[in-house]
Amino acid sequence: MNQTIKNSQGEALDYTFLPGDEKCRDENWLVILGHGVTGDKDRPVITETAKALRDVGLDTLAFSFAGNGASEGEFCAATISKEVADLGAVIDAVSDAYAKIAYIGHSMGGAVGLSRVAKDKRINALVSIAGMIDTKAFADTEFGDETPDSGLMWEEESCPLSSAFMNNLCDEIVSLVPLVNSVAIPWLLLHGTADDVVLPKDTECVQALRGEAVDAVFVEGADHSFNEPAHKAQLTETITQWLRGQLA
Repeated sequence: MNQTIKNSQGEALDYTFLPGDEKCRDENWLVILGHGVTGDKDRPVITETAKALRDVGLDTLAFSFAGNGASEGEFCAATISKEVADLGAVIDAVSDAYAKIAYIGHSMGGAVGLSRVAKDKRINALVSIAGMIDTKAFADTEFGDETPDSGLMWEEESCPLSSAFMNNLCDEIVSLVPLVNSVAIPWLLLHGTADDVVLPKDTECVQALRGEAVDAVFVEGADHSFNEPAHKAQLTETITQWLRGQLA
């Protein structure tokens, strides 16, 4: 796959496509992966998951939202709502080639996935890794001491905090709880119990609302990005087994 993918603003989205292992490849499914705040498609939590899925025969497409990584666009314009549209543009580009699409989102990328699934029936399975639900609480806790349009996200010079970002999370969205019961497809949620960025209570909230209608896995001691090798191994094994189960 070597086509250019652009969003509705005409911004090219950088992506990496990995075909599944030919020995067990399922040509019907594509797994799309989206990253979190200040991230990109090359963060280990994304790349290691994509490699594990390739090894079990699944095609993957990991991409950077506009304004992040090597994708075109301004970082200051990146919001959940804009990234929901970016994901839609990626699905537009690939939907004719695949019968089934799964989406895996990390952190804010999880919020993007839930928001997209609520209105896009082309997604057939959803995986949320440390998925954000209470967007206002996240923004207030992590960036409430910064001044929008002059402050930084986590003191990173390349990641200015914009009023567009804060307004979208705190005023326009506030919480994704109203969307939780609209998900009618298989949904796997994974969260580290030591996550201090997006707190485990976000996944616990979904679990309380949906019960056995979702699969929730808490990885003991794992941080927000599952940085420890043992935690990342548990993450990728859980996702690959679950997705293969959906294929079956």
